[in-house]
Amino acid sequence: MSINVCNDRSMASITSLPSGVSGSSLVLISEQTASSSSTISFTSGIDSTYKEYIFKFIDIHPQTDITRFSFNMSADGGSNYNVTKTTTASRAYHSESGSENSLSYFDDQDLAQATSDKFLTYYSGNQNDACNAGTLHLFDPSNTTFVKHFICVINENSREGGSSDPLIQKMFTAGYANTTSAINAVQFKMNSGNIDFGTIKMYGVV
Repeated sequence: MSINVCNDRSMASITSLPSGVSGSSLVLISEQTASSSSTISFTSGIDSTYKEYIFKFIDIHPQTDITRFSFNMSADGGSNYNVTKTTTASRAYHSESGSENSLSYFDDQDLAQATSDKFLTYYSGNQNDACNAGTLHLFDPSNTTFVKHFICVINENSREGGSSDPLIQKMFTAGYANTTSAINAVQFKMNSGNIDFGTIKMYGVV
């Protein structure tokens, strides 16, 4: 192993890791691109191979204006997306005009032992240049002892209440699937209309 330390104590190069230390990496398992799609479902590749799965949302554009991007999980390979969930949500936003801004907790976005889809965005706009981008982490979905935690952060172009002044809105969502059954499928969709276009990539974390 060779570590070079500069005068400012920064490391110039590490050519190898010490024995017993391993670096983590992402393994792309699959990706899907929407084309006026009602749903995007991942029904394979979610198993005990990895302890963490990451879904990356790239340029998700809704077909319908003022709609919500959502997800749900399945314990039967995608036959039903109705896993019981308890969740929380908060947001920070700022309008293009600079006239509106807020940091708030969304109690009306919470789920309390509910099987319905979990909203990940809030009033997404469908203007030609609007899209959503973010990341969802799902932890140890194949564990049959514990609940399954998830966290999600998404940036969205929002038109809250149909406002003509678009917002940049950052949504923070977290929760758990309250089941000891293995989660083996995940589905994404809009609560109204289709996903016009956009790509979702699923990674396993080594």
